[in-house]
Amino acid sequence: MKIRLDNSDDQFQEKIKDLLHGPKNPEAEFLFSGRTYREIFEMAWKLAEHFSSLGLQNQAICLCTQDRSVIAAALLAALSCEGPHLLIPYSDSDMVLNEMRRQVPYETAIADVHQHFSSEISRITVSPETLPASGLQRKNNINLDFEFLSLFTGGSTGKPKIWPKTIKNLFSEAFYLSEKFHFTSDDRIVATVPPHHIYGILFSVLIPLVSSACVMAGTPTFPHEIMNAVTQQKATVLVSVPMHYRTLSGSTNSNHSLRIAFSSAGALDKTDSENFTKQTGIGITEIYGSTETGGIAYRCRAEDDAALTLFETVEVEIIGEKIHVRSDYISPNLVRDEDGFYQTGDRGGKFDSNRFILYGRSDGIVKIGGKRVDLEEIREKILSIPDVSDAMILSNPSKKGRENEIAAVIEGEIHPKQVREFLSRQLEPYAQPRSIKVVDRIPRNNMGKYNMEMIRKLFG
Repeated sequence: MKIRLDNSDDQFQEKIKDLLHGPKNPEAEFLFSGRTYREIFEMAWKLAEHFSSLGLQNQAICLCTQDRSVIAAALLAALSCEGPHLLIPYSDSDMVLNEMRRQVPYETAIADVHQHFSSEISRITVSPETLPASGLQRKNNINLDFEFLSLFTGGSTGKPKIWPKTIKNLFSEAFYLSEKFHFTSDDRIVATVPPHHIYGILFSVLIPLVSSACVMAGTPTFPHEIMNAVTQQKATVLVSVPMHYRTLSGSTNSNHSLRIAFSSAGALDKTDSENFTKQTGIGITEIYGSTETGGIAYRCRAEDDAALTLFETVEVEIIGEKIHVRSDYISPNLVRDEDGFYQTGDRGGKFDSNRFILYGRSDGIVKIGGKRVDLEEIREKILSIPDVSDAMILSNPSKKGRENEIAAVIEGEIHPKQVREFLSRQLEPYAQPRSIKVVDRIPRNNMGKYNMEMIRKLFG
């Protein structure tokens, strides 16, 4: 399943040089009613001056801000200088920042004014300055394999996982997605996903930068906030997550300027997708990928309910239902085979020459009493119960021995006894959850992903 497009490094170098040359329309807005592209490049130049004068090119710097304009400027500055290495935490809590510093020591931070750091951390603040005529141009080629950024994601234990990204990883994907989905300077983007997530960085910082589009400064999360932003700001692009599309049911209408809507960071529910399309006339384009792999494939739920279509820049092999991927977007620290393929944690099957079906997680197989149990299969059976809207299945250590026990947390209006009775007719006894908790809402983080730490606390 290989349909890779040839995009030479020489062509990519030219795109980077063109980007650093300066904005095509300096007075165009980067942020809605906010900073212009000229101001973004002025801030980038000022940051590049800081990096050079303070000798920070070879250092790690914490980039802890929700300000998309500051993130854009920092990325441009690091790109032009080939350094420093920017660290982006998934949260600005003291716990996360301290854990990040233990894993990757840093002494300097670019942060929002309100953010607290210990006295030993030097803080860089940035505001627009007069841009010299030389701008951010580079005469020499850039090392495309330079790891100029690391993303910290929250893992199931709450301990951040580190995913480094090279210049080629991030900017080649941004250029590709911008061209693939026809982003232009006429686009106005509303993103409900924060810019410290790979999806948020790509669609609300990098894609605007490379396409000269305009993006909303804030990150609306409540249904009325999202739709007010879409209608009042005349947004043409909505970048959101499955959880927000679910809450938007009944809150949307046809009075909008949207041309496309995106969803990522988890599977989009079919009903939520259908409701949004029915109310707005816009089909949701679902992006499949991960922080470590970058984007892999996409589908429009209004057109195709099952198969994912490969991005032209990505190759996939499916071996024994296990999905292996090769592309320029994969984090450099991942172990790959001799042909450059990385085995993901997902299962799938080939649909046709450039499409495949996603079955679920391959790492959802656990052993209970010496027998293999598929947690995703249990979840699918529970979701088939009419009064269940969501379910999360996990394997917890048994309090009575060394074996694990299956537990289920269920969102819906149903009694655990009803679930047990249903599953007793569907599953072998060893595969039935020992513990079942029914809640109004399954705990999630601000990306809409399950908060595993809080979920495990439900079971003591």
